[in-house]
Amino acid sequence: MTTPMNLDPIPLPDDLEVSDFHGIVTASPQMLAFFELIRRAARSDAAILIRGESGTGKELVAAAIHQLSRRRQRPFQAINCATLTPELAASELFGHVRGAFTGAIRERPGLFALGDGGTVFLDEVAELSPDIQARLLRVLQERTFVPVGGTEPASVDVRLLAATNKSLREEVDSGRFREDLMYRIRVVPLFLPPLVERDRDVEVLTWYFIKEFNERAEVRDAARKEDEDPEALPCRRIEAIAPDAHARILAYQWPGNVRELRNVIEYAFAIGEGPVLSLDELPPELRGEPPPRSARNHAGFAPEDDEKARILEALRIAGGLKSQAAELLGISRTTLWRKMRELKLE
Repeated sequence: MTTPMNLDPIPLPDDLEVSDFHGIVTASPQMLAFFELIRRAARSDAAILIRGESGTGKELVAAAIHQLSRRRQRPFQAINCATLTPELAASELFGHVRGAFTGAIRERPGLFALGDGGTVFLDEVAELSPDIQARLLRVLQERTFVPVGGTEPASVDVRLLAATNKSLREEVDSGRFREDLMYRIRVVPLFLPPLVERDRDVEVLTWYFIKEFNERAEVRDAARKEDEDPEALPCRRIEAIAPDAHARILAYQWPGNVRELRNVIEYAFAIGEGPVLSLDELPPELRGEPPPRSARNHAGFAPEDDEKARILEALRIAGGLKSQAAELLGISRTTLWRKMRELKLE
C-alpha cells in the first residue's frame, strides 16, 4: 500500500523528551507515578511482587528496585522460573553438593547463595512446582536453605523480588500456588501498566527505538568502512514514518507490550528499504490482515465474510473511528458506511 499523495511522511523528531529511569524509557505520567512507588518501596527490605503483562519490563523494574535499595553494592540475581523443570529449579535456586545426582561432579552454589546480601528476582514465580514453593517458603521464613543432596542448612540474607503475569489469588484458589507463600512474596504488590495504558509512550518509544537502530546502523557502517568491504550494503536508516503506518502503530493494542513494539521496529529495519517506514514494512497483524486460512478451512467461506473481517479489523485498530478505519482500508468514509450497511455491520 502506498502513502496517500496528499499526506507527507511524519519526520523523526529532533529531540525526544523522555525520562530514562534505570533503563525504563517513558514520557507517560502513569509511569512517572509508578517510578515514585518504586523509589518508596526500595527503601525497605519487604518482599515485592511485580504484576504486569509479558513484555512490560518487569525485570527492569526489579533491577531498578535493587539499584535504589541499601543492597545496591551487593549481587542482583535473576531467573525466569518458567524455563525450569522442578529438578532444574531446585539446583538453580538452592545449588547442589557433589554427587547429588548423575553428572554432579562438583559442588555448585545456587541463586540464593550467589545473591547472599543482595537481591534475588524470580520472574514468572507462579510457574514454580509445589515442592519448590515449599522450599522457597523456608527461605523466606527461616532465612535458610538446604542444597540438593545436602543435609546441613545454609543461612542466607536476601531480599526477594518476584514477578508474574498471573493473578496469584486465582492460582491459590485453583490449588496451583501456596496461600502462605503468596502472602510472603506479595508484601508490597506493584502493578506495572501495559503499554496501551501509558499515555504517549507508543509514539515516544517508536521514535526512541528508531533512533536506537539508526545509531546501530552508523556503528556497523563505520565498521564496514574500516574493513574496506566494497560488497557490503549500507545499513538502513529511518528518518520518517508514512502516515498510514504511523496510524496503525498508534491504533494497535500491543499485546506483547514494549518488547513487541521494539521487535516491530527491528523487523521494519530488517526487511525495509529507504528512509521512510511504510505500511507494508509492518508485520501482518499491524496491517490489519486477517489470519491466513488453509484451503480446507476456506471451503464454503463467502467472499463477503472476508470483506467483513477486514472492516471489523480496521474498526478495531481505529478504536471505532470510522474516518480512520476508512483511511486504513484505502476507501472513503462514505464507501465504508455503504459497505457496513450492505454487510449489516451497523
